[in-house]
Amino acid sequence: MGHIPVMLDHVVEHLAPKSGEVFLDGTFGGGGYSRRILESAECHVIGVDRDPDAETRSAPLKSDYPDRFSFAAGRFGELDEIARACGHEQLDGVVVDLGVSSFQLDEADRGFSFMRDGPLDMRMSQSGPSAADLVNSAPEAVLANIIFQLGEERDSRRIARRIVEARQAEAFTTTLQLAEAIEKAVGGRRGKKTHPATKSFQALRMFVNEELVELANALEAAERALKPGGRLVVVTFHSLEDRMVKAFMAERSGKTEGGSRFMPVVQSEGPAATFEKVRRVTAPDVAEIAANVRARSSRLRSAVRTEAPVWDAETDLSVDLPLLSEVCR
Repeated sequence: MGHIPVMLDHVVEHLAPKSGEVFLDGTFGGGGYSRRILESAECHVIGVDRDPDAETRSAPLKSDYPDRFSFAAGRFGELDEIARACGHEQLDGVVVDLGVSSFQLDEADRGFSFMRDGPLDMRMSQSGPSAADLVNSAPEAVLANIIFQLGEERDSRRIARRIVEARQAEAFTTTLQLAEAIEKAVGGRRGKKTHPATKSFQALRMFVNEELVELANALEAAERALKPGGRLVVVTFHSLEDRMVKAFMAERSGKTEGGSRFMPVVQSEGPAATFEKVRRVTAPDVAEIAANVRARSSRLRSAVRTEAPVWDAETDLSVDLPLLSEVCR
């Protein structure tokens, strides 16, 4: 299936493009967000993606909007540097969609999914250590922790133990090989609606691509790059990601949450708020989920940049895991 942008109308509503403004689409993918933003106003859009194939997919937009669209290969965690390299010191809007694109999921050779057999890869940038490198070299305790924290998988220890036992006989090289090992580790599907390897694949993909680190970098980069009144829009697909974005926007708007849903949100002491007008989480409606099942877990959050100087505080990653380079030396 082709890539269907998630919550497209909501994204554009929160970005509210105006003529002469400059936006950065940090996860270009198939260009769905970029195209709709360009159609909404006489503005400029910088499309960014670390997937080498994305630049080829950007050709139609370059042709349709030669003076208003540009593509830059890179990580959205470096979006402020990318914007400057493209000649824009500050931005009027930033959007990032943290889901894996359909182009990556549907291409067996990329190794993101076990729906069809393919090499155990999962690298968005197509460079650096792969998922195969990770599962064939990481210690059992590290694998269990990755799968538990990033996949929220209760059977993480059993799965990690099975992976380590299996790799001693034969190294993992394909997606189905790993999926079958995980299925055996938990005793089969046992009537589950989803495959027992789903959460583990998600966790390995997030770790291989250092997705939480990139998100933290992107939030801080957006704080640096957005001009006063600039809009930040983030679409998440994972509870850890959503909690990170929620906590960042609450902290940077000078607010902390009460101890429970019955306690009020209170103003915290500290630096001046760098964001305001933090919108409540937006979820896809029933019609969108029916048209695009991959939208079902998505959540959108947005905020508006103030004139306050950038904070020194770093974004809380919410997990305690080593970096990929420390595991796959």
